[in-house]
Amino acid sequence: QVQLVESGGGLVQAGGSLRLSCAASGRFFRADAMGWYRQAPGKQRELVATIASAGSTNYADSVKGRFTISRDNAKNTVYLQMNSLKPEDTAVYYCNANLLSLGIKEYWGQGTQVTVSS
Repeated sequence: QVQLVESGGGLVQAGGSLRLSCAASGRFFRADAMGWYRQAPGKQRELVATIASAGSTNYADSVKGRFTISRDNAKNTVYLQMNSLKPEDTAVYYCNANLLSLGIKEYWGQGTQVTVSS
């Protein structure tokens, strides 16, 4: 059974930093694209950042220059370093991964709460 386990959320003051981690475990050959999405109360889930297996990245305009996505392929883990946090970054952050088994299948983590106080 494949699982994505997230960690690192919490409460931080505006201007502060947090680092999210997401580790994929279970039976699969390798992780393809991985990423982070977020969903604020009353809003739709939105893309934050993605990273391909070779390392190319993509960011939402709202987080460019403040957030950095990275990955450790040996550990099947993706990270999101969040700096200069703003109250509008408050949301549940979800890890997403495309994992190769018999085919490519998309998985989601359970979500981790990030709250930025003003």
